[in-house]
Amino acid sequence: MVTEQQILKALSVIIDPDFKKDIVTLGFVKNIKINKDLVSFDVELTTPACPIKAEFQKAAEEAVIALEGVSQVAVNMTSPPEKKVQTANGLKGVKSIIAVASGKGGVGKSTVSAHLANELANRGFKVGLLDTDLFGPSVPTLFNIHQPGVHQSEDNMLHPHQMENGLKLMSFGFLMGSGPAIMRGPMVAGYMQQVLTQTYWGELDYLVLDLPPGTGDIQLTITQTVQISGAVIVTTRQSLSIADVTKGIEMFEKVNVPMLGIVENMSYFICDNCDKKHFIFGDSGKTKLEDQYGLKTLAELPLKSSMTGKVSDAQGDSDIKNMVDQVIRSLGMQGTDKLERPTVSITPKTINLNWANGKSYAIPHRDLRLACPCAACVDEYTGEKILKPESVPVDVHAESVTPLGNYAVVVKWSDGHSSGIYPYKLIDKLTSWDSGIKPI
Repeated sequence: MVTEQQILKALSVIIDPDFKKDIVTLGFVKNIKINKDLVSFDVELTTPACPIKAEFQKAAEEAVIALEGVSQVAVNMTSPPEKKVQTANGLKGVKSIIAVASGKGGVGKSTVSAHLANELANRGFKVGLLDTDLFGPSVPTLFNIHQPGVHQSEDNMLHPHQMENGLKLMSFGFLMGSGPAIMRGPMVAGYMQQVLTQTYWGELDYLVLDLPPGTGDIQLTITQTVQISGAVIVTTRQSLSIADVTKGIEMFEKVNVPMLGIVENMSYFICDNCDKKHFIFGDSGKTKLEDQYGLKTLAELPLKSSMTGKVSDAQGDSDIKNMVDQVIRSLGMQGTDKLERPTVSITPKTINLNWANGKSYAIPHRDLRLACPCAACVDEYTGEKILKPESVPVDVHAESVTPLGNYAVVVKWSDGHSSGIYPYKLIDKLTSWDSGIKPI
């Protein structure tokens, strides 16, 4: 009869593509049961909507059925029980909250939010979408709903509108109609608190928050009221949009919201006649964005008619499916992947970064300042360095260094410069320069 050790050895050849480790080492294999020639076990993935669930299940079945003495295999694909940490009445049944944000308007953030929520609902998950923009709500237009009939129960709870696929929608557009919202900051925060805490969502696997552009009162009210599982930044390749990405990243980091990655919207279009990708805002920004911010580019969405109108027009779109897959995979990694922040110390000569695994860097202040990848130091269009070395004081030094998640640090410099995000990937590249930056 087959043994548990033989089963684990067979399953250890299955590698998770995100963590780069086998599913046995990751602790995904649980509850192995052997009944003569029948073997059953659980494979516990990081999130219910894991897009590679079917691949794991097939690989696990094939690996174990190949063992001598095994003729039947039952693989139960599960996910860990979610910790419901929300305290607001209407959110107590919500497992995960995904925030979708942008530094500026007009980049398609609401469209991305709507497609993310709708695709998850189409896959059979319990999903809600909350449009939090008081001054320009988009959900009514995107879903072609203009008379939703939002119901308020006797306990003053608002009940969201429900679509045929089960997706639940709430928007200030449902409550205020098409008229303009004219109100000051305190009123905005009050309305936001009310909708956040008094909308009854019931049991949800995912609640997607479509945040208004920028980093103002509404964003701060939301991040201080609910526990957000992860945030996605939406941008385009336009230099104005990319310049504002930094603000969104720093806002979420300051309120301890994990960053899932960047979605580059309207990245390119494909000509009807030549099937060639045309990058209308310059070359593909994927590499530049990752190099500049250290965050993974989750998707490069094309500009096409099916994604510029109603959500129903893009039903089954492969680009949207891929984007959702990447967002969910990144969310799953947040739940399992250990946050590896370095400890930081500043000496008169160097900035020191030290990780628990023994990796360390001692970086001369001025060398790192000259390597700043921000838009003020590097031309957004050509990638050429525009920072003149002679403009940087010889005695420039870091006044503060703050880790951002497990991907970068942000430095405030003595010459007043503070917009530079230094990805660890960039620091790794700097070690190959003859610049005095050496790994310890």
